[in-house]
Amino acid sequence: MRISVIIPTLNEAQNVSELLPLLKHELKDVSHEIIVVDADSSDNTARIAADLGVIALTELKKSRADQMNEGAAIAKGEILYFVHADSRPPVGFFSDILQAFWQGFDIGCFRFQFDSSSLLLKVNSYFTRFNREMCRGRDQTLFVKKQNFNSLGGYNGELRIMEEYDFLRKAKKKLKFKIIPKDVTVSARKYEENSYFRVNLANLLLFTSYKVGVSQERLLKLYKFLIKHPKPEVLE
Repeated sequence: MRISVIIPTLNEAQNVSELLPLLKHELKDVSHEIIVVDADSSDNTARIAADLGVIALTELKKSRADQMNEGAAIAKGEILYFVHADSRPPVGFFSDILQAFWQGFDIGCFRFQFDSSSLLLKVNSYFTRFNREMCRGRDQTLFVKKQNFNSLGGYNGELRIMEEYDFLRKAKKKLKFKIIPKDVTVSARKYEENSYFRVNLANLLLFTSYKVGVSQERLLKLYKFLIKHPKPEVLE
């Protein structure tokens, strides 16, 4: 099976220059493609990605949902693997994903750990092993068969925030979901810019507000009020 790795980016030149060689090395012996869908970065993210030999697209709208949908639309692989630029998938991730499919699963993700020695963040990481909606998030790196992604209509392009929770909610109603017991390493930069308790409070309030149907506009305002984002342009 061919895997298409789809990476939405905005001003991620440094992360892309680190992540892409790791992915290419890991996938060097399998059929694959890597697609970077960039939201018109000002730091040459798309050019760096193209220079590193991957497919690089530019999406003018700053929307992860639209970026990931655009990548999926041109993907040639039977497997779609959505990875954020500041995430580092574990060694052997392709074999792990294949095994999950051979076991009868249709969609899944990995656990994750932070690139930090903080004991509090280790507690957060521990809970990503549980199949609960609150324990999921963008950092998980999501894999899904393309035919199933298409049948679900992809990500909701009207969402600027909580788009992966929305996709997983509808996916779990129809597909068999797997959490692979290996860790993706993700950036702790949001916690470093704010504080552990502030970020977790924001996560709780946003998740609860999303669950009760608060509008995207109000969710974004709440997020901007609570969190100093390491890349504020993402929320423009």
